[in-house]
Order: sequence, then C-alpha cells, then structure tokens
Amino acid sequence: MSTGRLFSLGQIVATPGALKALESHGVQASDLLRRHQSGDWGGLPPEDVKANQEALKHGARLLSSYPLGGGAKLWIITEADRAVTTLLLPSEY
Repeated sequence: MSTGRLFSLGQIVATPGALKALESHGVQASDLLRRHQSGDWGGLPPEDVKANQEALKHGARLLSSYPLGGGAKLWIITEADRAVTTLLLPSEY
C-alpha cells in the first residue's frame, strides 16, 4: 500500500494509565499508532515479530511494544477482527 498502512486499526481506545504515561513522557499516541499500523512493532522479541507477520496473513491479533522512557512501555494491541485497537500498559493486560 502506498500509505504504509498494513491493516485497519478499527476503533481506537486507550486505558487511563496509557493516556497518563503518554502525556507524562511527551509521546504522541498518533506516532505510535502510525508505527504499529506500518509494521514497526517496536521492541518485540523475534518470536513475537514472527507471530505478527503470521497474524497479518491469517487475521490474528497484532501486538506492538514501545518504550516510553524511564523503563516505561506502552503496548498496542489490534484485535484479530481489526475492529478495535487498544493502547495500554503491560500491567493493565
């Protein structure tokens, strides 16, 4: 795709903890969502990257993990049906 978008995000939702972490670290959610949607999965281990590549082909859940600074991380999960994408902290999963 010319837009760099590999899949639909559907409805975008975020937990209060994720919103607070983004604000306190000065990170824009839109930047991370753009990375997620283009296949930049952030700091995932190789087995999770491989799972995402398979998920793109077969319609399974997609996960990205981005460092925010100071040891904080933010996860972005797009559901298998691509209806909802959630921004959350790992501790909120």
